Amino acid sequence: MSEHPTHIERREVLRPEPALALTRLLEVGEPDFDRDGLPLLWHWLYLLERPAQADLGTDGHPVSGVIPAPPEPGRRRMWAGGRATSLAPLRLGVLTTRRTEIVSSTDKDGRSGRLTFVVVRHTIEQDDSPVVVEEQDIVYRDAVAPGAPAPVEQVEDIGLEPGEWRLPIDPALLFRFSALTYNAHRIHYDRDYAREVEGYAGLVTHGPLQAIAMAEAARERGADRRVSIDYRLVSPLLDHQGLVVSAIADGASWRTSARDLSGRATARGRVTRGGLVQPS
Repeated sequence: MSEHPTHIERREVLRPEPALALTRLLEVGEPDFDRDGLPLLWHWLYLLERPAQADLGTDGHPVSGVIPAPPEPGRRRMWAGGRATSLAPLRLGVLTTRRTEIVSSTDKDGRSGRLTFVVVRHTIEQDDSPVVVEEQDIVYRDAVAPGAPAPVEQVEDIGLEPGEWRLPIDPALLFRFSALTYNAHRIHYDRDYAREVEGYAGLVTHGPLQAIAMAEAARERGADRRVSIDYRLVSPLLDHQGLVVSAIADGASWRTSARDLSGRATARGRVTRGGLVQPS
C-alpha cells in the first residue's frame, strides 16, 4: 500500500458484538437485526481502519496508509458532516466489503487561515450489491497558535422540550465510543491536549456520535428501513455541555437536531425515506 492511497478496500464478516455494545452505550432498545439489519449509520462500527501505532500523528489520527491522509503535517482534522443512504438491509453474519475513495479535495482561505475540504465516499456491499453509500465531509485547518486554554463556561440546563432525548455525556461515554469506532483522536479523551494544544475548553463530543443520536431519534419516530440522512455539524460540543437531540416529522422526512443543555445548536440534519447518495 502506498503512503497516500487513492482507494482502499476492506472486507470482514459483521459480528453482532459491536452493535450490541452500541445499544448499551446509547441505552436504546435492541433493534431487530434479523428483520431490518443494522440501523442507519451503525456501519461506523465495522470495517474500520486499524493503523499501526507508529503511523499515528501527535493528534492521534493516522498520517499514512489511510483515506483521507492529512494534506501536510500539523493540520487539524474536523468532521464537518456528510450524507448516507441505506439501500438494503446491512445484515450481520455476512461477508461485507467497504470501498473507500476520495471524491474531491478543495483548498480555500478562511478567516481562521487555510482550509482543505475533502469529501470521502464509502460504498458498502454484501453479495456483490451496494447496501450503504456514504459521503463524509472532512475539513483540515491550520494548527492553533499556542496560548491560554479556553475557559470552562457554566452551562444552564433549560430542560427538555416534548420529543427531545437527552444523552448524558461524560469522559467514560466518549472513551467507549472512541473504542467502538477505533478513533484515537486525542480531543475526545485527553483533556490537557484538547485544551492546551487545540484550544477547546473540554473534551470534544464526536460528530459521528451526534449524527447517530439524531438518526436514532428519527428511528424512534418511524424512520426505519430504507432511509437517508444529510447532516451538518455547526458548532463544537464539549463534554460538560451535555447532548440533547430531537427529530420532528416533516412530510416524508424528519428534521433532526442536536444541541447542548443550554439550547445552543451543535448539529442539524434531515432523515428522508428513499435514496440520497447513489452508488457509483
